[in-house]
Amino acid sequence: MNVGVAHSEVNPNTRVMNSRGMWLTYALGVGLLHIVLLSIPFFSVPVAWTLTNVIHNLGMYVFLHAVKGTPFETPDQGKARLLTHWEQLDYGVQFTSSRKFFTISPIILYFLTSFYTKYDPTHFILNTASLLTVLIPKLPQLHGVRIFGINKY
Repeated sequence: MNVGVAHSEVNPNTRVMNSRGMWLTYALGVGLLHIVLLSIPFFSVPVAWTLTNVIHNLGMYVFLHAVKGTPFETPDQGKARLLTHWEQLDYGVQFTSSRKFFTISPIILYFLTSFYTKYDPTHFILNTASLLTVLIPKLPQLHGVRIFGINKY
């Protein structure tokens, strides 16, 4: 019986994005989302790309920038419960490979979406607003900052 099996990390949440195959799984998940949206008959290609981008960025915002704490029992005296997953990533060290990957991936998806929507103004505004909602919280200057007290507790 493996009750209370110990792990070597103080907070396993800090290293999960560096685990083996995580980036490939992430990219395949985004690709699968796009294929599912393309298979819906009444969605045009530009609508499917815009929905892929918006759903991806909404999910990324929720899971990386809105949810705080860890799903694990951590011996860090409750420090992690006040931090979002992005702030816990790589123990808060900026510009690591995983942080760069999760910053670049929405930008690449944005460029692909803009290209396939042929820079239509409506799609362009929606995709730009969606991109900014996930890029601004990733800035190093906003590490631990709660604008207007949102997500303070």
